[in-house]
Amino acid sequence: HGSLAAGALTTTFTASQGLLLMIPNMYKIAGELMPAVFHVSARALAYHALNIFGDHSDVMACRQTGFAMLASNSVQEAMDMALVAHLATLKANVPFLHFFDGFRTSHEIQKVDGIDYDEIAKLVDWDAIKAFRARGLNPEHPHQQGTAQNADVYFQGREAGNKYYDATPAIVEEVMKQVGELTGRNYKLFDYVGAEDAERVIISMGSSCDAIEETINYLTAKGEKVGLIKCHLYRPFSMKHFLAAIPATCKKIAVLDRTKESGSLGEPLYLDVCSALIEAGRTDIKVVGGRYGLGSKEFNPTMVKAVYDNLAGECKNHFTVGIVDDVTGTSLPLGETLDVAPKGTVSCMFYGLGSDGTVGANKNSIKIIGDHTDKYAQAYFFYDSKKSGGITVSHLRFGDTKIQSTYLIDSADFIACHNPAYVTKYDMAANLKEGGVFLLNCPWTAEELDAQLPASMKRTLAAKKARLFTIDAVKLATSVGMRGRINTTMQAAFFKLADIIPYEEADGYMKAYAKKSYGKKGDAIVKMNWDAIDVAISGLNEVAVPAEWANATTGAEPVKVEATDYFYNVIAPVLAQNGNSLPVSAFTATVADAAGVVPTGTTKYEKRGIAVMVPQWNIDACIQCGNCSLVCPHACIRPYLATEEDLKNAPETFAVKDALGPNFKGYKYRMQVSPLDCTGCENCV
Repeated sequence: HGSLAAGALTTTFTASQGLLLMIPNMYKIAGELMPAVFHVSARALAYHALNIFGDHSDVMACRQTGFAMLASNSVQEAMDMALVAHLATLKANVPFLHFFDGFRTSHEIQKVDGIDYDEIAKLVDWDAIKAFRARGLNPEHPHQQGTAQNADVYFQGREAGNKYYDATPAIVEEVMKQVGELTGRNYKLFDYVGAEDAERVIISMGSSCDAIEETINYLTAKGEKVGLIKCHLYRPFSMKHFLAAIPATCKKIAVLDRTKESGSLGEPLYLDVCSALIEAGRTDIKVVGGRYGLGSKEFNPTMVKAVYDNLAGECKNHFTVGIVDDVTGTSLPLGETLDVAPKGTVSCMFYGLGSDGTVGANKNSIKIIGDHTDKYAQAYFFYDSKKSGGITVSHLRFGDTKIQSTYLIDSADFIACHNPAYVTKYDMAANLKEGGVFLLNCPWTAEELDAQLPASMKRTLAAKKARLFTIDAVKLATSVGMRGRINTTMQAAFFKLADIIPYEEADGYMKAYAKKSYGKKGDAIVKMNWDAIDVAISGLNEVAVPAEWANATTGAEPVKVEATDYFYNVIAPVLAQNGNSLPVSAFTATVADAAGVVPTGTTKYEKRGIAVMVPQWNIDACIQCGNCSLVCPHACIRPYLATEEDLKNAPETFAVKDALGPNFKGYKYRMQVSPLDCTGCENCV
């Protein structure tokens, strides 16, 4: 606000609670008609619990500030609408909040058509910039603003800004036209896609629009009369432009909001749509509203179909989609899983460990294919909130047509597991297509796999007629000095097996990107990565999936621990990535449950077993200082004192030594490591 008041072109980037802290200043910026742009990767807010992921809760809390609000639905649109916002704010003298979905858009890598600054300069209203700077606070020609006003004139002052807001939709429309002439990508305040004679229409904004459009293409090809109105300019809400976007044949509308306002008659976009239709006298259209995607909850074509089915049937209002609400009954039932991706799209999933390099390698892979082929490419990375040491799942798509799949892959051509501990924790093979490739990093031989893989995984691989490959990436990486850093080795294996581009070309590209990524760390590090690429292919082994696996009943079992009901009923499904299946009733037994109160001390039951290397106690060198125990961030190393009586049934391998110090005479000392809790961080080493 201070920067703008001084006449400087100013922008900022924020989200979530950080955006809410700006609200008082946003009122001032809007009230003083200062052109500015806030770019917001829209995220959830901390209600009963913190959530760092995406929905529209934060931006919807700002709709009353007087900022114009412009929504982008994809990575490409984030670039295009950012330009629209900056150009329009200068002409309108109204500040803009340009938003796009946190994580789903902000963390997605897409192949886009860039806009150069010299092209942007041709569209800028330089006279508007000059006028804005001229009214900035300046001691050479001082003025006073931001005064206090009493009841006699304050109301009039609030209404004085009306004409600027009335003019804003037309200004945005004109700027969209100019940007469209420059880029060839044309937008309207409300864009309609779908059947010309659609009877059932969804209205939404954000990344959901791409998933809905992709589903519409699938459904209209089957003769269904469905459509979508994408809301770009949400504030000021232009009733004229909205009504013009509705197809004449429309009978029913479902409005989707990615936020929840407890106690309201409906969510924000739904209320605006209802108001617009009532004011226009369009009572012939039935309107229902629903919530989706809170906190980055999945929103996929199966759910889109459920929304259209609801319009065709019950027309449930104030519904939810994507969860099971068995308490207040808001949720829509889901039908069969839809795979609506265009023909020729290749989908790949990679299960990695936070900070193991998997995500970085996959970012390089997507850029290699995007930069060096004509294919469209998309990458999205699912993280749990543990970050370093937590699970990461990389979702990569490649295709010959535009990729609009703004949701996680549920039907993959290629799946790679970079950590063998995952085989008993996650149902990784469930999303594999029939005949797909499954790559497992593990030290096991083909014969050992029968005992090391769980029965359910063996049955799935057999039922899907999967091509199974193994690679001991840890051993290969260690052999070239990488000390268990397997990302480059696994990247090479992916390019060999996925066959998206010829491997000889991929080899050169991978080495070029390795030099770009690690060049600052010196030639020795670059050479290690090149060597890791070279040895990878020699370590690939194809394993014929035995026919008897189709009926497997035995195999590896997850670690069982004595735990609480809460752990097994809530935490365990979440850890297994099955938290989406938990119904609302799992969180409503008491007021405390609904308020987000949870038991303490559940981490001790987790037993992840994710360490690539686990420390061993060097009993001969140990001076019993306890520093290794002190430094262990996960309390996996603990010193114990024991008497002879305590140790009478100890196995021969249970090593101990005499405890040091006069206070511990007669005791034996042991430093105990818990392998299943260790993350392999090497702090103790």
